[in-house]
This record gives sequence, C-alpha cells and structure tokens, in this order.
Amino acid sequence: MTKTTAFSLLCVVGSLWSQQAATPVPPRPPTLPFSAAELNAIPLVPPRTGASVTKTLFDGKTLNGWQGNLEWWSVENGAIAGKSSGKVPTSFLFTSDNYSDFRLTLSSRVVESENHAGVCFWGEIAEQGANKWFTRGPLVVFPSPGMWDYIESKGLRVYKTTAEKVSSQHEWVQVEILAQGNRVRAAFNGVQVMEWREPDPNRIKTGPIGIQLHGFDGPQEVLYKDILVETFPREDRLLTLKK
Repeated sequence: MTKTTAFSLLCVVGSLWSQQAATPVPPRPPTLPFSAAELNAIPLVPPRTGASVTKTLFDGKTLNGWQGNLEWWSVENGAIAGKSSGKVPTSFLFTSDNYSDFRLTLSSRVVESENHAGVCFWGEIAEQGANKWFTRGPLVVFPSPGMWDYIESKGLRVYKTTAEKVSSQHEWVQVEILAQGNRVRAAFNGVQVMEWREPDPNRIKTGPIGIQLHGFDGPQEVLYKDILVETFPREDRLLTLKK
C-alpha cells in the first residue's frame, strides 16, 4: 500500500467517524430472546382480583391525572408531547393513580430522533440525581419491541412471539400491554410481539404507570395519545390483535 493510498483511507474513515459522531444515537435495549421453553419454566403467578374498570387516562386537552417535569411535558394537538432540545436524563410522566393488573392501550410516535419511547409499571417513582421523575421497575419499549429493567439497568429477556417487523421508527404505533400476575404480553399494531414473566414476585409492586422521555443528547420529541387503562382485565387475552 502506498503512502498516498493509506492517507486516502484514513481520510475516508475519519470522515465517516465524524459523521457518526455528529449524530448521537441513544442506546437501545439489547435483543435477548427467551425460548418458549425458558419462558414456560418460570411459574405463572395468578392475576390479582379487583374491580374491572375501564377509564381514559388522558382527556386530550390537559395533563390532569399526571405528574412529572413540565419543562419537558405538554399537550399538543390532542397528544401528550415529551420534548427536549438538549441533553436530558431519562424521565417519566406518571399517573397519579397506582395499578397492579391492567390492560393499557395507547398510540405513540417518535417524531424526531432515533430514540425510543416506552411505558413503565410495577415500580415506584424514584430520584436519579437532580431528576425527580425516574423509576425503579420494568419498561416496555417501542417502536422496536423490547423490555428494560430499571432496577438493575439491563435489558430483560423476553420471548419474541414473532420475527415480523410490525412498526417503524417515525410512524404511529398502536400499543397494547396486558400485565397480569407476573405475566406481561404486548401487541404492536395488532400483532403480539413479545411475552415476559417476572421470576421474582417480590418485585411486582402496585405503582403508577409512566410514559417515557428517554435520555438523549440532542433534539427529540415523542407523542402519546388515546391512552386507556382497564384495571383487573376481564379477558385473559390481547384484544387488539388482528383477526
């Protein structure tokens, strides 16, 4: 290799590196799939019992019934908007009420950035340094399906029920999360995408549901709308699946 060729290669590599460095990409939960046998080896905890009530969590106009850092959360055009322009930590907008077994449906869209959105539950509101609106518990991630553990800060192994790509980065995704006992199932855009079981029942807590603004180093916006919850679901199945 001549000195001229080597120099040219270094210039190309340096150019590619600088382009990548100029566009920060947030870490995504790793894909850590369970096999069906591994999933089924975790004993099921029976669903809890209580009054089955379906209610709207977002009225489309205000943040009544929610709590969080209002520097980052607002209502825009009938949706809850999480928005930031610079470096921010991962933060959540939490429901004022607490939940254990539930069915949650919502629509979400990552408007700007290659970041992701998510819903946390079975945890508690926690502080992370100056951030007063963090969580300690599991998180369902979308638009790319996965789960994260905010207790141990690692990806959760889930059983991927399909390898089909059912959602894309900047389009609306319809999300259904069914949490019963220690079992969590999720459907995106009418397709079941994963199932997970909490192996330690002591980690399942009655707590608020939170929608996520993930930590990022640049401009971002994520939207949530059409947010409904059913407490102690009557039916033990995902209801949004395509027929």
